[in-house]
Formats: sequence, C-alpha cells, structure tokens
Amino acid sequence: MITGLVCITPAAGVVQGWAAVLMGILSGSIPWFTMMVVHKRSRLLQKVDDTMAVLHTHAIAGSLGGILSGLFAEPRLCNLFYGTYGEYMGLFYGLQMGEARTGFKQLWIQIYGILFVVAINIIMTSLVCIVVGLIVPLRMSDEDLEIGDEAAHGEEAYAIWGQGEKENSTKYGVGQIEMA
Repeated sequence: MITGLVCITPAAGVVQGWAAVLMGILSGSIPWFTMMVVHKRSRLLQKVDDTMAVLHTHAIAGSLGGILSGLFAEPRLCNLFYGTYGEYMGLFYGLQMGEARTGFKQLWIQIYGILFVVAINIIMTSLVCIVVGLIVPLRMSDEDLEIGDEAAHGEEAYAIWGQGEKENSTKYGVGQIEMA
C-alpha cells in the first residue's frame, strides 16, 4: 500500500486510470524486487541499516512514480493541471502524437525533480545529523549495542520466553529467567 501511494503521488491528476493501475502493479513489484533480491545481493546495500526498508518503499517507489509519470502523463490532463495544452505530456503520448521532443522534455523534468529531491534529502539529513550529533551521540556504544533494547529502553523488545516471563541479561546470568 505504501509503495503504491508513494508511486502514484507524482502522477496524481496527470495520468489515466489504466496507467495508475499499471503504476500500482509496478510499485508493488519493483520495490519488492529491489528489497528482496537486489538488497540481499548488493555489498553496499548490506552495509546500510535500513530496518524499515525506507530506501525501497520511498526512494525506489517515488522515483518509479516520477519516471512513470514522465512516460504516462496524458496531454489533456496536463492541460487541466497546468493550463497549457501540448506543452506537457508523457513520452509515450509524445511519440504517439509526433511530439517526441515534448515527451522527452517531460521525462527530463521528472528525472531532474528526482535528482533535486535526492540532493535536498542528502543535504538536509546531513545537517540534521550534524546538529543532533553535537547534542547527543548518534551511535550507541558497542557494549550497549551488544545488550540491545534493554540498554536503550530498559526492557526487551519482544519477550518470547513465555507467558509473563522475560530474560533479563543484566541483572542475572545468561539463561536465567525473571517472572514479570
């Protein structure tokens, strides 16, 4: 659902219903493929801590939506949206109507927008991390990382030891159980 919403947002109001359905299908398939196949095979992506798959659900799906908008943008809908007929249209409509240059222009506008958003995200995220890093450490100590959630929050994330039981690795030795 999230990838579909992220993918269709750039195309809202400028693509036909059939294109939106196709975008929905692709937005579920391509980010899933990048998350389940490409991510697991890429050494670079393996080094990135992306627990919630934000790269795939937002960057991949959003970029896909931008590019597909540049392909499927319908001239009449672009006219309603922008107020000028024939100046904006997706590449496929541009090729069909003999206006390939206009279609390529729209595709370039979409790619430029994607690159702009990536640049702004890199700059702003870096600035936020620098400011936060001046106030508090951005990374837990190796000792706290070994302990896990209990070190950060004073409790385990998932007590799967039984009904009402939890393992307390700091008060007692390994494997000892405390009744909650």
